[in-house]
Amino acid sequence: MKEYKDLRIIFMGTPEFAVASIDALVKAGCTIVGIVTAPDKTGGRGMHLQQSAVKKYAIDNDLFILQPEKLKNPEFLAQLKYLRADLQIVVAFRMLPEVVWSMPPMGSVNLHGSLLPQYRGAAPINWAVINGENETGVTTFKLKHEIDTGDILLQELFAIGENDTAGDVHDRMKEIGAQLLVKTVKGLADKTLKETPQRSTLNSQRSTLKHAPKIFTETCKIDFTKTVNEVHNLIRGLSPFPGAFTFFDGKVLKIFKADIIRQDDIKPLGVYQTDEKTFLHFTCSNGLIQVKELQSEGKKKMTVEEFLRGYRFTPM
Repeated sequence: MKEYKDLRIIFMGTPEFAVASIDALVKAGCTIVGIVTAPDKTGGRGMHLQQSAVKKYAIDNDLFILQPEKLKNPEFLAQLKYLRADLQIVVAFRMLPEVVWSMPPMGSVNLHGSLLPQYRGAAPINWAVINGENETGVTTFKLKHEIDTGDILLQELFAIGENDTAGDVHDRMKEIGAQLLVKTVKGLADKTLKETPQRSTLNSQRSTLKHAPKIFTETCKIDFTKTVNEVHNLIRGLSPFPGAFTFFDGKVLKIFKADIIRQDDIKPLGVYQTDEKTFLHFTCSNGLIQVKELQSEGKKKMTVEEFLRGYRFTPM
């Protein structure tokens, strides 16, 4: 039996969320024989080549890097085989073909931002907040054909506060998930982990599966005919990115932070109220959304007071 530090591990990930995981594995003494991340892409004002957050970490820590355009490329597959990994770990990366995830003898482990089988899909953090959940968690599981359906290895639950944004949950989750991955690697190495089929975690078929599809523009448009809780949850669930939006004097207005003021039987719905100095409210079916932080089309993000101070209202 190999010690966990002796396992040859390939890590696959791209964004900042994945950096916490690779850093935790490195600090735990794991042997990282390769990093697979997205190719550099042009962006920013000068359209310069930009490296992924994981690549920057790999460079700083002298880790071997692969950046394939296509995951079935024969040259890339040959490089993976040459690295002779015992295990692959995948965090916030793209979908892997079977020829990749089945290559190591111990398979491939994915870290997912929900308590699977709930919130399978691309945006589990966003949808948990949008749906008003008061808890979520992270799951490590073995990859298989269907996305996010593999056998569960470990899970850890944590609370979502009533005013937490998706960004707040993201920041806690990346640290909790990183430590769960280290526990998972150790458990796989010493063979103490039992794989649990996802279907067995549903409570005798009584649990309804909730999904986490990709966020599209239409998802982000605020419907003020809904309750203040539903609107508040949408704002929280899309903050800091991509942002829930409405139209204000014909321009897109993104709202990132808001409070709730409860009132009954408010009409008409969706109109704004303001003293043009300190507050901006939008009417919902059972109360007011009190805007705290926003971004007007073509402007930077600012507090509502900053926005009102510089905004010229059209005389009624």
